[in-house]
Amino acid sequence: MSVRVTLNCQVKPDQLEVLVPFLEKNLPNVRGFDGCMSVTVYFDKGSSEMLLEEEWLSIEHHQIYIKHIESNGILGELAAFLVSAPVIKYLQKADV
Repeated sequence: MSVRVTLNCQVKPDQLEVLVPFLEKNLPNVRGFDGCMSVTVYFDKGSSEMLLEEEWLSIEHHQIYIKHIESNGILGELAAFLVSAPVIKYLQKADV
């Protein structure tokens, strides 16, 4: 069963416009990574908040991806746009 991953990010107000080209460049790599099923990006420009909503085959697939971007420097580049580390949540679909 797949897992929904949300990453709530508080973007530095002066970084919102330069974050978009970074995402456009890097999101194809995320979407093509083993286990990634989808990635959708949402912005609340008024509060400088970004939500990444992702679907992965498993939590383990996502964690392997996070380790990959830690080691290649992309996570550090993303962090430079943010006020603090993203809040990551793993959610399972409920059968109700």
